[in-house]
Amino acid sequence: MSETTLPVTATASAPSGTVVAESATARGRRARIALRTLQVVLALFYAVASALPKLIAHPSASEGFAEMGWGDAGMYTIGVLELAGAVALLIPVLQSVSAMALSALMVGAFVVQVSVFDGENAATPLILIVPLALIAWARRDQNARLLGLVRRRA
Repeated sequence: MSETTLPVTATASAPSGTVVAESATARGRRARIALRTLQVVLALFYAVASALPKLIAHPSASEGFAEMGWGDAGMYTIGVLELAGAVALLIPVLQSVSAMALSALMVGAFVVQVSVFDGENAATPLILIVPLALIAWARRDQNARLLGLVRRRA
């Protein structure tokens, strides 16, 4: 994989040949590591803290979905969607689509929190949308790759 670096420049205070600007590859590498770390943390959150209680029918999850009137079917459906999104956040070609889908799920969670639970914990889905939007934007080039794979299969 070819990477680009900034040219070496000299300033009046620095001797000729001294590197003033940081290499774009080092900064890019740190950004990729930070983004990947964010994806792993969010994937763990959605799999363990969000999907797991729904999939094992933890009493707190069961009570919430019963109060909404969705019952166990709704609870398991949301749990499966969250788990699928968590796994897809770790698959390179699905990262952007997964982040967008989880963001849509969080919009729904916000609406439910406001309308059914009188705004209790309504900030949580909104806070989660911010890093998901960052991932969706940063990994947007994968959408063309995914589309190419889908078209090739069709």
